[in-house]
Amino acid sequence: MSSELPVWFNGQLRDHDDCKVHVRSHALHYGSSVFEGIRAYDTQEGTRVFRLKAHLERLLWSASIYRIPVPYTYDELHAACRETVRASGLKSAYLRPIVLRGDCGLGVIPKQMDVVEVAIMVTNWGTHLGEGALENGVDACITSWQRLAPNTMPAGVKAGGNYLSSQLIGFEAKDRGFTEGIALGTDGLLSEGAGENVFIVQEGRLLTPPISASILGGITRNSVIHLAKQLGIEVQEQALSREQLYSADEVFFTGTAVEVTPVRRIDHIKIGSRGPITTRIQEAFFGLFDGRTPDRHGWLEPLED
Repeated sequence: MSSELPVWFNGQLRDHDDCKVHVRSHALHYGSSVFEGIRAYDTQEGTRVFRLKAHLERLLWSASIYRIPVPYTYDELHAACRETVRASGLKSAYLRPIVLRGDCGLGVIPKQMDVVEVAIMVTNWGTHLGEGALENGVDACITSWQRLAPNTMPAGVKAGGNYLSSQLIGFEAKDRGFTEGIALGTDGLLSEGAGENVFIVQEGRLLTPPISASILGGITRNSVIHLAKQLGIEVQEQALSREQLYSADEVFFTGTAVEVTPVRRIDHIKIGSRGPITTRIQEAFFGLFDGRTPDRHGWLEPLED
């Protein structure tokens, strides 16, 4: 293998430079790819992949929505993810499995439905929103770009094309001097960040938009809901208005990349630094990986059978 980390590509580990797709790939022209972001953590019991099962189930579900026939079974992909982490030699890692339509001819409707490529990449990925974000929080803004309206594209599917919306949200936020952008839905109610789910704390309760709010049903979001309930913190999934963000006691993002990241300001309105509820959620979440929080749900999967 070359000095680059190996990639599992179409059934086997290959050198990074040997993994190529055709310029006519359908995914390149029409956005027909689905993918996942997964973290592996260095725990007291060795490297463990966080919620690999849930991520791969969503990957296969996402592919089914877009009628992309995945040429590998769940078990084969599960084994391949763990094999790729082992081959990388990394103790903590970020995994990116991707399924994409290949060279099946030009045209929106593929001429060959079964030309599908699958890759699994592994890399280092530290704090996504910058050094100190987990402790100090980040500045965010409400952007002018709204999330997809219901029944236009499936917002709950983790598809490559959906992230064009995320790019516009993120670009606008950075142009205005913020770390991250938050989008409203077409109904004017809170949806999600460019690549994160949003929680607010109000009078000791956790509030977060429902799945129907054109959001990705995040796996970290789901994990936080479970952990909060274990801590005795009430969680409500409900419609939220823009001003509820401004009046929140605490706000935080969740996602594989951002993990649990506090938001300290929104549109220059001060929310505050990492508050007590956010701190408890962070401690419970990161405690899964250092032994402070028992893994009651079997979320930590070993690299070996």
